[in-house]
Amino acid sequence: MKRFDVLILGGGASGLMCAARLNQHSDLQVALIEGNTKVGVKLKVSGGGKCNITNVDVRPIHFLGDAELVQSALKHFSKEDLLGLLEKHGLRPIVRKERYYFCPKSSDEIITILKQLSAKSKVFYDEKIISVTKDDSDYKIKTDRALYQSAQVVVATGGISFVTLGATDIGLRVAKEFGHEVTPFTPALVGLTLQPEQFWMKSLSGISLPTRIRVGDRKIEEDTLFAHRGISGPAILSASLYWHKGTIAIDFLPGQDILKRCRGQKKQISSMMNLPKRFSKAFLEHIGIIDKPCDRLSADELERLSQLHDYRFAPSGTFGFSKAEVSRGGVQSDEIDAKTMQSKKAEGLSFIGEVVDVTGELGGYNFQWAFSSAVVAADGIMRG
Repeated sequence: MKRFDVLILGGGASGLMCAARLNQHSDLQVALIEGNTKVGVKLKVSGGGKCNITNVDVRPIHFLGDAELVQSALKHFSKEDLLGLLEKHGLRPIVRKERYYFCPKSSDEIITILKQLSAKSKVFYDEKIISVTKDDSDYKIKTDRALYQSAQVVVATGGISFVTLGATDIGLRVAKEFGHEVTPFTPALVGLTLQPEQFWMKSLSGISLPTRIRVGDRKIEEDTLFAHRGISGPAILSASLYWHKGTIAIDFLPGQDILKRCRGQKKQISSMMNLPKRFSKAFLEHIGIIDKPCDRLSADELERLSQLHDYRFAPSGTFGFSKAEVSRGGVQSDEIDAKTMQSKKAEGLSFIGEVVDVTGELGGYNFQWAFSSAVVAADGIMRG
């Protein structure tokens, strides 16, 4: 049986950052158990291979989960702390769309830094975790290849949204084994499928346009992409985080007023909509208006046209885990100490990253949470 001071289950963003923090600030013997043949596999593929690391605006409002837990982690290891660490080691992320931080060249840049900082840790690759148990003082971790022992275990196993990358629900199974309540994983940051009444959108596959989405009390402004299966794009992916069932509302022309644009105009309605022609014609047909000069619109037609700013419908579901960026749900946060990320039910057991019931919107928030929660856990371990 191999023994270490700290065993980290998972070599993704949170696991690597936790190991890096421990390696840089302590002499603890640390090991990671990774189910893949490489670490950082989700970091590698994210953001089109350039990894959206964090966001310009990192506040708890952009996360679904316990606001106090999120705020505590973000305060302990902030966006500025993360950027400062990366810059110290030669990586200066670039900002896209005035909000998203990406690696300039490729996600390998951040993976390389995390691997260098955690180089003192032993990594066991291609091992599937079977069980985690505890005797009087130590945890016993059984994999399909070996047995391990440690006084401290950090569960950084992520969600189940990337099954092709080896994602499993082992983290939730471990949590339940030690008496934790968990919220089952569901797909998040994922496209939405449509009811038959909205199938008109399917004919628009490939079109992307700026939108404002309203779901519950949340408003999200970004692009919506029409797809064969339904609707997707940054706005919809973030909206899916807050949608369970019921309606969402889309403003297809945010910041403008179609009724004011059309008032007194002799130009065709589709021209005044200032949107892709294919969308304009499909939308008008859907709401039962013939494309014609604006000044010929009746009062009833003007009312129907106003749906362009408040088009309400109920999605039929999501594209599922195979297309989801992350998993919503996880270990319930009220059973985790916000100052250490340690379990309130089992001493020496910590949960970090996506396995915790905290999920961010699209745009680097989930990696920031992974990094911040990892540092909190590492510092908690070092404080003893």
